[in-house]
Amino acid sequence: MREELQKYIDTIPAVRDVSQLKETFWINEKKIPNAEKEITMLRPEQIEDARKRLERFAPYLEEVFPELKETHGIIESQLREISGMKDFLNTAYGAGIEGRLMLKMDSHLPISGSVKARGGIYEVLKHAEDLAFEAGFLRETDNYRVLAEPRFQEFFGKYTVQVGSTGNLGMSIGIMSAKLGFHVIVHMSADAKEWKKELLRNRGVEVIEYEDDYCAAVEQGRKNSETDEMSYFVDDENSRNLFLGYSVAGERLQKQLEQQNIAVDSEHPLFVYIPCGIGGAPGGVTYGLKQVYGDNVHCFFTEPVHACCMLLGMATGLQDQVSVKDLGIDGRTDADGLAVGRPSAFVGKVVEPVLSGIATIEDKKLYDLMRGLLDREDIFIEPSACASFAALIRPKDLSGYVEKAGLADKMKNATHIAWATGGNMVPEETRKAYLSMGLA
Repeated sequence: MREELQKYIDTIPAVRDVSQLKETFWINEKKIPNAEKEITMLRPEQIEDARKRLERFAPYLEEVFPELKETHGIIESQLREISGMKDFLNTAYGAGIEGRLMLKMDSHLPISGSVKARGGIYEVLKHAEDLAFEAGFLRETDNYRVLAEPRFQEFFGKYTVQVGSTGNLGMSIGIMSAKLGFHVIVHMSADAKEWKKELLRNRGVEVIEYEDDYCAAVEQGRKNSETDEMSYFVDDENSRNLFLGYSVAGERLQKQLEQQNIAVDSEHPLFVYIPCGIGGAPGGVTYGLKQVYGDNVHCFFTEPVHACCMLLGMATGLQDQVSVKDLGIDGRTDADGLAVGRPSAFVGKVVEPVLSGIATIEDKKLYDLMRGLLDREDIFIEPSACASFAALIRPKDLSGYVEKAGLADKMKNATHIAWATGGNMVPEETRKAYLSMGLA
């Protein structure tokens, strides 16, 4: 396959660089104005449907998760300005950030502590609702608090939910499914951290471990589920329900920015940087943001150098028909949530006309950024989440995009949001180990 890819290596600089394990910044030349209006694989009203479903489940979630009492069952994270981190990036990396730098703290989302609490939990809730509707046990007009009653636990206990994961998606699916009463099986790849497996087992989840990568765990999970008619497989590679759960974040972020009196328009551009594994979470968030802000928001994915699957798939146009392993890249990274070798074709095709670009980052820098954020803001996020700063520490490349987009004179009014995708459930002992990594 390496030989078949040689034409892309020879003609596309970003592909050449990733093949040599160099940090890379790729600008998406297929991005077009107002493209969000032309996307046909999904519809904006589907986001509204997802929002309403989450609101229906809010009374139940408030009932069974004490941490959601304050928000009355709504799973949402803080949006916080991080001016200290901005100074750190400008000083240590010459980032040259002029406008605001903010952190979207999905690292601290309730229930499972990562961005996967959006899409993962949403898909489980939708599946539970579908089953309950079909059985005649629940109506849309009911108070969903009744789902906490033992009769529903008994009902859902007849069914199985399965998923393949490197960690965070498995936690969100596992915790939510087990709470509802489902039998849950999480197929974990070799990259998954041991503490995540133990957390799931302690919640009553069956964890099956593999010595192979994420894609192998997903494939085995899918096959396992297909042999059981009572089993439902959460397909991270192709799931529209996962994608729509993430998409709800767009209008929620809009409300948070409005509450902080932060404008987003043609004179006040918004830049959002989201770590990417297979693509579902960043793709869904991007789709939701583009529906709200159109051409005034500029979304970038960020990936580890050793697991740059979305960049490779989109830059070549091959989408899921190519894997990093086809270039001889091992796919191994300390950013376990991003350790994916083959991208989602569904996500790649949806975001192709709206994504601004993709930046990659070396693992060793993730730890420096992690310490910088903790030192300057007293916020801990895991290595995967620190990839959100990858584009910002490549100022020349980012400036090239800004110039091309005609935004150079507007950057003092810009808002940059690094999307922190996970971290607050990391055990203290593991945090200490992370913070000592990469030091001389």
